[in-house]
Amino acid sequence: MSSGMSVDQILSQMRVMRQEATQRLAQPASVPPTVSPAGGDSFSSLLTKAIGQVNDLQQNSSQLKTRFELGDPNVDLTQVMLASQKASLGFNATLQVRNRLVQAYQDIMNMPV
Repeated sequence: MSSGMSVDQILSQMRVMRQEATQRLAQPASVPPTVSPAGGDSFSSLLTKAIGQVNDLQQNSSQLKTRFELGDPNVDLTQVMLASQKASLGFNATLQVRNRLVQAYQDIMNMPV
């Protein structure tokens, strides 16, 4: 399940961003904020990649279901159910990331200035 890795990477990136934001808020105004170089892909590219992988899982699941319903002898029920569960898990993980992003955005918007 390769989409799990992407979701983990996204969550890891979110934790790093949260830690950097907390450190910047704790610094006095006279100290310039330090910018750490990104050690890999940007957050937006990781998110786009994860969403693409979830979409691929869902399309694969749909194709296997259709092939099974049409009586394709190369597709068995086990394959269909596994693909369906992978797509469901990927979608739910992506939904949780979205919910956390919305919550983080709301928290930031509610911060006193």
